[in-house]
Amino acid sequence: MRTHTCGQLRAKDAGNKATLCGWVETQRIQGKVSFILLRDRYGITQVFVNPNLTKQFGEIRRESVIKITGEVVKRPDNQVKKDEITGEIELSAENIEIITAAEPLPLEPGVESSDDIRLKYRYLDLRTPQMTKNMVLRHKACLAMRDYLDKQDFLEITTPILTKSTPEGARDYLVPSRVHKGKFYALPQSPQQYKQLLMVAGMDKYFQIAPCFRDENSRANRCPGEFYQVDMEMSFVTQDQVLELVEGLIIDLIKKVFPEKKFTQVPFPRIPYDEAMAKYKVDSPDIRKNKEDKNELGFSWVVDFPLFTKQSDEDFFHGAGKEWGPSHHMFTMPKESDLPLLDSDPGKAKSYQHDLVLNGNEVGGGSIRIHDPKIQKKIFDLIGFNEKQAEEFKHLLEAFSYGVPPHGGLALGLDRLLMIIMGNDSIRELIAFPKDKAARDPVMDAPSTVAKEQLDDLGIKTL
Repeated sequence: MRTHTCGQLRAKDAGNKATLCGWVETQRIQGKVSFILLRDRYGITQVFVNPNLTKQFGEIRRESVIKITGEVVKRPDNQVKKDEITGEIELSAENIEIITAAEPLPLEPGVESSDDIRLKYRYLDLRTPQMTKNMVLRHKACLAMRDYLDKQDFLEITTPILTKSTPEGARDYLVPSRVHKGKFYALPQSPQQYKQLLMVAGMDKYFQIAPCFRDENSRANRCPGEFYQVDMEMSFVTQDQVLELVEGLIIDLIKKVFPEKKFTQVPFPRIPYDEAMAKYKVDSPDIRKNKEDKNELGFSWVVDFPLFTKQSDEDFFHGAGKEWGPSHHMFTMPKESDLPLLDSDPGKAKSYQHDLVLNGNEVGGGSIRIHDPKIQKKIFDLIGFNEKQAEEFKHLLEAFSYGVPPHGGLALGLDRLLMIIMGNDSIRELIAFPKDKAARDPVMDAPSTVAKEQLDDLGIKTL
């Protein structure tokens, strides 16, 4: 339908015919002629509309989708707009076709609106230059990370979305089975167990940009319901090798996609947990020298975490009735030197957990994993798993009995990482269709009720 995008024409195209399609950003009528700013995701082109076409179409409502054919004309030197990529030319319209006329808008692109309105009419909000830019940068960041990991011999492997509910620390989203009435799938909180099984399978280096689902409350840096992480796992690696690879990934990402940014320190400092708590009073320290500089990125690693943390009545694991819960997750390997403490003083045991911190925010976490079934069983006992709870992981323990390599990895919170790099205040700015604070999808009005026949199919009754 078009020969060029609205960000493509230049002075060299003057004298040629072109057809553009896009949205009417504005129309300015000056006497018998008018000027349309036509917009698509690539840019904006000014269109001159002669008296005949201006009289024929009159005022075209903003955000209507139109098609314009005409001649590319070079602007006089005194009318060139140097700050615009198409500022050297305009299109002299010879034919205009209104493809779809827009109704009055509930949200005006470029006009500040409430978060509720922005989320409900997200498809309009995404038309704004800033949101379009955010989506483009998110795409470029994913592409850069995929390219880096591919060059490091990683395989991108997808793992199931419908999986098993296991006690991993957060609440699961459950999906009832029609075929197996009374039984449920769970949406994965992370691909943790699958990626460990891929190491048993000999895949050696795995990654995916994985959707993860957790039934948890909203925060500015956490979107409720679902999020994406850059998930990685490697075999036959030390903790140092995992950290070095991820650090290289981050440096390469910034260089390619965000070259205006600068690092506080490279290599990223590695701060023991006890030192972080003593010096910064938090386990996610902000190491920036100038917190007012929006282009400064203070990356650091926090290591040597306690293997366990004291449980409270609010903790998800407290039903097990034991004092200790996993500081990271139950598959984290204890430091070899601290293995005897599991029998004498578990609270003093340190682990091979590692967190990546950016400007005082945790943006990634991982560990070297337990590959010895005996140690894994010991951890289950210490966090109070009864026989039934431990049975939920029998598939993993059985797999380990058939030859498992030492392995470890890390997951980067994709949306949160980009939010902080780009200086956004909310993680929603990096997600095309985010949930609101109540974990609702305002565009689709989800969650919603379903027909009784659907519930009958599943053998479910609602209260």
